[in-house]
Amino acid sequence: MTKKMGLLVMAYGTPYKESDIEPYYTDIRHGKRPTEEELQDLKDRYKFIGGLSPLAGTTDRQAEALLNALNDAYSDIEFSLYLGLKHISPYIEEAVEQMHKDGIEEAITVVLAPHYSSFSVGSYDQRADEEAAKYGIELKHVKHYYHQPKFIQYWTEKVNETLAEIPQEEHNDTVLVVSAHSLPKGLIERNNDPYPQELEDTARIIQQQSNITHVATGWQSEGNTGTPWLGPDVQDLTRNLFEQHGYKNFIYTPVGFVCEHLEVLYDNDYECKVVCDDIGANYYRPDMPNTHPLFIGAIVDEIKSII
Repeated sequence: MTKKMGLLVMAYGTPYKESDIEPYYTDIRHGKRPTEEELQDLKDRYKFIGGLSPLAGTTDRQAEALLNALNDAYSDIEFSLYLGLKHISPYIEEAVEQMHKDGIEEAITVVLAPHYSSFSVGSYDQRADEEAAKYGIELKHVKHYYHQPKFIQYWTEKVNETLAEIPQEEHNDTVLVVSAHSLPKGLIERNNDPYPQELEDTARIIQQQSNITHVATGWQSEGNTGTPWLGPDVQDLTRNLFEQHGYKNFIYTPVGFVCEHLEVLYDNDYECKVVCDDIGANYYRPDMPNTHPLFIGAIVDEIKSII
């Protein structure tokens, strides 16, 4: 007999249309409305990358790809998909409530972020747990999947493909910048959070398994809170690496993200490229995982380890 399980895919969320931008930004700021200047700055960033982020559509496709891969992998379990977002509807709580209405009693949850932090993945899981407790739904959480061989394979192949575009004689003048979304430094330190170490581990394994020689880790897209966030920022890191080593080629792999969206298309492809142009270096950024079978397979393999 086939067992029914929910698959709760959680993600940050993004505005679907321009009128969503203000309430979305307000939700990110815990109910505090952004100033007109802050709101316009965000609108300008979206406009620069084409109007709005492609994140919403990509998240839907990633969730569907994961559902299909899981249902292909298990003949004795039938998974039903639920999408729960952090800052816009369908919110995490709405997704869990829908599970209850559909008679789901057990579910797997996964956040579309490969590294664990109590601030990010942990907060998603907590919201899901609190809502699931109201209905007696049992949840099993995927904490991270950056260490899965298929995830590492994806990035290793992308790094090698990019290196192949660079003349062999310049490989020693090339550096790989491995990055993730910055988080408040105080929170990370107070919780003894594994997040920074997981990024370092990712960079180390990619360096070991790819053809790259020089690797550095950095952080990006920090919030404007007036408090210290994890650093160095990738823009500062780029200048420092150039000044110290004179690298001619910079390859950016924002491995803490899983698809093209504002933080990659603007913070990497615009802001980091501006720095590269300024110092006279070449900018490279391989494709993000999106729905690549290796990426989806890495999550499936992690789910297999906890079911």
